[in-house]
Amino acid sequence: MKFVKTPLAGSYIIELELFRDERGLFARTFCQKEFKEIGFCKEIVQINHSVTNKKGSIRGMHYQLPPACETKIIRCVQGNVFDVMVDLRTDSLTFMKWFGVELSRDNMRMAYIPEGFAHGFQTLTDDV
Repeated sequence: MKFVKTPLAGSYIIELELFRDERGLFARTFCQKEFKEIGFCKEIVQINHSVTNKKGSIRGMHYQLPPACETKIIRCVQGNVFDVMVDLRTDSLTFMKWFGVELSRDNMRMAYIPEGFAHGFQTLTDDV
């Protein structure tokens, strides 16, 4: 995995390292050691999956207040979304700034969104 910094402090786009052969491909989507290197050391307590049927639908902006703050790792496994994160941490140099990225089945990117951010996405295709 390659962690690419975004313009927002502490957030990343994760590019997967793909191993292809005649059967298809393999990619690791989580490695505790590699996530620890960017400062993520917490236990993963929840993994969610959503399906959105209609192109143009919006989900978000979602965020959690202390003590329920969450780090999010977002991936789109079917279709395309425009994913947006907003830094809501008042002590951050990037407070109230936002960043958006297209996530799709084809580009296989993931977004790492730290605690204290709002997150949402708009579907760019049906059946996401």
